[in-house]
Amino acid sequence: MVRLMTSKLDIAYEDRLIVEDLSVQIPQGQITALVGANGSGKSTILKTMARIMQPKSGAVLLDGKSIHKQSTREIAKQLAILPQNPTAPEGLTVTELVSYGRFPYQKGFGSMKAEDKAMVEWAIEATGMVDFYDRPIDQLSGGQRQRAWIAMALAQDTEILFLDEPTTFLDMAHQLEVLQLLEKLNADSQRTIVMVVHDLNHASRYAHHMIAIKNGKAVAEGTPVEVVSCDVLRNVFGIEADIVTDPRSGVPLCLPYALEGHVAEAVQQEQQVSEVRHQHAMRMAHN
Repeated sequence: MVRLMTSKLDIAYEDRLIVEDLSVQIPQGQITALVGANGSGKSTILKTMARIMQPKSGAVLLDGKSIHKQSTREIAKQLAILPQNPTAPEGLTVTELVSYGRFPYQKGFGSMKAEDKAMVEWAIEATGMVDFYDRPIDQLSGGQRQRAWIAMALAQDTEILFLDEPTTFLDMAHQLEVLQLLEKLNADSQRTIVMVVHDLNHASRYAHHMIAIKNGKAVAEGTPVEVVSCDVLRNVFGIEADIVTDPRSGVPLCLPYALEGHVAEAVQQEQQVSEVRHQHAMRMAHN
């Protein structure tokens, strides 16, 4: 079942067309990863689908209705977005940040109702941030800070969550922390998650559905098995790679070894290195 889709979407920065004739569907209740080279249009597509940017033409449809023709408050009850590298005012605590997620449900400047407070507490608990309830955001580690922002998006209580490169600038442990949290949120509540992912292997491991973007166009979409292939990697990223199966999850993993067009050169270099090693081993054996 599909609630969210784009139809013949064109997106431009002034006169420069970035995305052209994009028609994709986002499977409901699954994690979808947008992948592609830098500058391919992934973040632009995500921002437009989340209603941050206005398309030049075409539409982003939610339940068959254009999201850009609906009120901001109503859309905010259905879609939440975590932008890349968000920042919070100095001294703002985790609880205060997460409370911002309840803004679409408040009238004027009224205080939060009991249901708002309950949702804030749930979001903090769901993201494992209970121990940091009153901790200022600027005193948290990278992974903790990212979890706090995800908690704010969860407190918004939407069925669809957008994230723009949620693991950028995080070390390996914090990347896994965030991705495993998103995996759990999807499994526990069937929340639809759409994220731009820089690491192709992370996308393959944690997403059910992948959309490969090149020059603003979707050139491949489907399961990781369908998208992570030598042909797609050559076309989208300009690399030659071996595809192996993850022994734990069974998903395809990418092992790049050369840029497209440099394969013959790489093979020749490998042969030369192999020959040098062989000659060295022969001399050592002779001595």
